[in-house]
Amino acid sequence: MWAKLNSDKDTIEEIIVHPKSMTVDGITHPRTLFSLWTDAERKAIGVVPVTITGTSLDSRYYIEKDEAFAIASDKASVVRTIGVKVADRKLADEDAKDEEGNQLLHDDGSKVINYGLKTKAKRKATSDANSLCQGFNWLIARKVTADTAVPSDVVTYMAAVRTTHGSICTAIDNASDMDAFIALHTTTYKEDGTVDVVARVNRWPDDSGVEGDRR
Repeated sequence: MWAKLNSDKDTIEEIIVHPKSMTVDGITHPRTLFSLWTDAERKAIGVVPVTITGTSLDSRYYIEKDEAFAIASDKASVVRTIGVKVADRKLADEDAKDEEGNQLLHDDGSKVINYGLKTKAKRKATSDANSLCQGFNWLIARKVTADTAVPSDVVTYMAAVRTTHGSICTAIDNASDMDAFIALHTTTYKEDGTVDVVARVNRWPDDSGVEGDRR
């Protein structure tokens, strides 16, 4: 990434993400100026590299300021600043209000709610649990219509999924702050890159013994 400065090198005219031909002071330079020219040669026409400071934040958990660009004191580069946190995203639900602080309402008069990360995480846990059990619906239907017993290993597995769902939701509710909430979503790895501990919200019962019963 590069920046095109004005002739006085005190204003950024353009941020250049990809190499391209450029016309400067009436002279058109080929895109190879970004690969074959030296930094000094590019600087002579007002094109300088962009350096990055900071680390981009995880937008699932944090609200981040827009990136900012500033000319370095030696005017030999432009500094791009990222990863400046504005705030954590909300863990808890909140009433939705307008700019004047009035409660927003649905057409039926019920409150509009801005759902927090905890509610969204619990909804995902419910969706995951339903997906894990959905493949056995045909066994439930067969039990209802033909009174054919559901295999005991499937019954045990589905019960374990329900129990795990409850445990995950409880863990989400009990997360005291953002760090604790993030920890529930973090999988850890060994030095060789293999999984050490699966994130709590993704730690469901082993279904290898019932895969043959899914449809």
